[in-house]
Amino acid sequence: MPNYHLSNLDQLEAEAIFILRETAAQFENPALLFSGGKDSIVMAWLARKAFWPARMPFPLVHIDTGHNFEETMTYRDEFVELIRASLVVGSVQESIDQGRVVEEKGPNASRNKLQTVTLLDTIEKNQYDACLGGGRRDEEKARAKERFFSHRDDFGQWDPKNQRPELWNLFNGRKNPGEHFRVFPLSNFTEMDIWMYIQRENIPLPSIYFSHSRDVFERNGSLLAVTEFLKPQDHETVTQKIVRFRTIGDATCTGAVESTASNLDEVIAEVAAARQTERGTRSDDKRSETAMEDRKKEGYF
Repeated sequence: MPNYHLSNLDQLEAEAIFILRETAAQFENPALLFSGGKDSIVMAWLARKAFWPARMPFPLVHIDTGHNFEETMTYRDEFVELIRASLVVGSVQESIDQGRVVEEKGPNASRNKLQTVTLLDTIEKNQYDACLGGGRRDEEKARAKERFFSHRDDFGQWDPKNQRPELWNLFNGRKNPGEHFRVFPLSNFTEMDIWMYIQRENIPLPSIYFSHSRDVFERNGSLLAVTEFLKPQDHETVTQKIVRFRTIGDATCTGAVESTASNLDEVIAEVAAARQTERGTRSDDKRSETAMEDRKKEGYF
C-alpha cells in the first residue's frame, strides 16, 4: 500500500533508491550510465544517497561521442569529483579509429547512433552485468515499454515482447551467460518531477540548462547550436538568440529552445506550460517514427 504521508517526490525517491539497492544486491558488476544530462545526474545523486556514507558500488560510465558541449564535459568532471565516484569513458572516436563503426557523412551526420557499438563494447570489456539508465516512461513511447529491470540478450539487444513481469516489487535479475540488464530507477518520474527534485535537493546542473546567448540556426524544425562539430549550410542563417537546452546529448542533434528561464523557478514554470516533450528538440528522434525503438532494439541506452 502506498504511504499517503509521503509526498510524491518522497515516494519516487524511495522507489528509485529501492531499485538502486536491488541492483547492487542482485548483480555482481553493475554500472551507472552517465551522460551529463539532468536524468543521469538525478540518478547518480540518488545512488549517492542510497549507499551513503559508503561510496556508490558502481562506476559512472560515459559514452563520449567526441561531439559534446564544452559545458557538459566541464560539468561531468566536476560532478564526478563532488560525489566521489569513479568514471569510465567509452570513446566513439576510438570505435571509429578501430573500424568498429563508420562515421556518417553529410549535413545531418551524427555520432549519436554510433554510441550503441561503443556502449556494447564497453559493457563487454568491463563485464558489466547490469547498466543503470536514466530513462523515464513519459519521455518517449519506446521508453514507456521498458520494465524497471529490462533484459538484454547476449547481443545486447532488447525485445520489448520478451520482458519479465514485475509484480509486488519483485524483480527477476536471472540471466544466461553473456546477457545483461538495463535498469531504470527513474521510470515513474516525469520531467516535472525531475526538475522539482533537483530544486528540492539543490543539485548543481550544467549551465546550458539555463538561458544564455548562443549562435544558432534552424534545421529540420530544430534550433541547433553552431559548434566546431556542426556548421550551417549556405542557405541556413545564423542568429544569436537567448536559448537553453531541455535535454543534453550529442551537440550535432540536440536542439535548443528559445527561453529566458535563468533559474529553477523559471524553468519549472516553463516546463509546466510546455506543449512539446523535451525530446521534441532532438533531431535524431525525427529520423523515423520508430527511431528511438529501433536504436533501443540494437542496444542503445
